[in-house]
Amino acid sequence: MEYTKPLAEAENDVIEEFSMFDEWLDKYEYLIELGKHLDDYPEESKNDDNLIKGCQSRVWLDYEIRDGRVYFKADSDAIITKGIISLLIGLYSGRTPQEIISSDFSVVDRIGLKENLSPTRANGLLSMIDKIRAIAADNA
Repeated sequence: MEYTKPLAEAENDVIEEFSMFDEWLDKYEYLIELGKHLDDYPEESKNDDNLIKGCQSRVWLDYEIRDGRVYFKADSDAIITKGIISLLIGLYSGRTPQEIISSDFSVVDRIGLKENLSPTRANGLLSMIDKIRAIAADNA
């Protein structure tokens, strides 16, 4: 999938989507719904190399580079975490490494995600972001 929207515009769309919900319970439901739309993740890719360290739940993240862009695939064994990684790869998959590196990932703060997660899930979120950044940096 080629992105026609600049990253900042895509992030603003996410912020707008989350602002439609007044209660965090509704935002969690929305995250769960996002997770249901992740592409199937191959069982053989659910290995230690693709496991994100620092997450309470198991989260696998794999990627490939095509035409100078990073395409992510992910899965998790927890529904909220699956939604979080789905949100992140929805924003950053298909982008150039430089676009990812240049992002401050402030979208997670702007939608209030980090402060509305348990401390262990918030740490997991940071681990996911660190892994996405590291993959981009390794392929820049």
